[in-house]
Amino acid sequence: MKTLKHWALGLAAVLVLGSNAVYAASEGIAWDKAPNKTNEMGALQNGAKLFVNYCLNCHSAAFMRYNRLKDIQLTDQQIKDNLLFATDKVGETMKAAIDPKQAKEWFGANPPDLTVIARSRSGAGGTGADYLYTYLRSYYRDDTKATGWNNLAFPNVAMPHVMWEMSGERKPLFDYKEDHGHKVAVFKGWQQVSPGTMTPLQYDQAVGDLVNYLQWMAEPAQNTRVKVGVWVLMFLLVFTFIAWRLNAAFWKDVK
Repeated sequence: MKTLKHWALGLAAVLVLGSNAVYAASEGIAWDKAPNKTNEMGALQNGAKLFVNYCLNCHSAAFMRYNRLKDIQLTDQQIKDNLLFATDKVGETMKAAIDPKQAKEWFGANPPDLTVIARSRSGAGGTGADYLYTYLRSYYRDDTKATGWNNLAFPNVAMPHVMWEMSGERKPLFDYKEDHGHKVAVFKGWQQVSPGTMTPLQYDQAVGDLVNYLQWMAEPAQNTRVKVGVWVLMFLLVFTFIAWRLNAAFWKDVK
């Protein structure tokens, strides 16, 4: 069972990732490049664990079934033992633990589905994975907010930092410069205020695993598609060469 603490944190995280507004890199901080590990089974398995424990409290993945996780080399028994919280059947879709009626009553709308969130976040700053990777690593304490948290990639965010125990607390550091007579803050890095259960590098790696899982979940067949595409292009290249030589042989005696 999930801890009550994860439930409490997760309940507030119902509208942010599904919001139509994406804070573009040109208006906020630059998006960091997300690691591309959609072929690494260990990273995807860890990302699936983080998704189930920290995201699935409120957000569903209605177009993904638990048994599809066998594609990342998890067995039915491993899925049952470690990832099934809202259902007891591996053939079920990933439904949020929260009651949709209660969510609508409490927040005014049902939590957004995250199945294809990594494909819908692309913008001028980079890919959807880049945005999510930056967003989940850009939280800082802000006592003026109801949740006690704010986010540089998404200012005035309503979602709390649900993984703060892993990352610890940190604050953004800024340099200031004059721009047409106005003082402009330029983000230059982070200062760790209190440690988490992970080092900053370990936390970045964990977020990278979660984002890569979200990227994989948005299109589980993407790696197969790429492999098939490479073989198709190779076949067309060889066939083009053969067709060119056959054409030359056919017309060589024609004057």
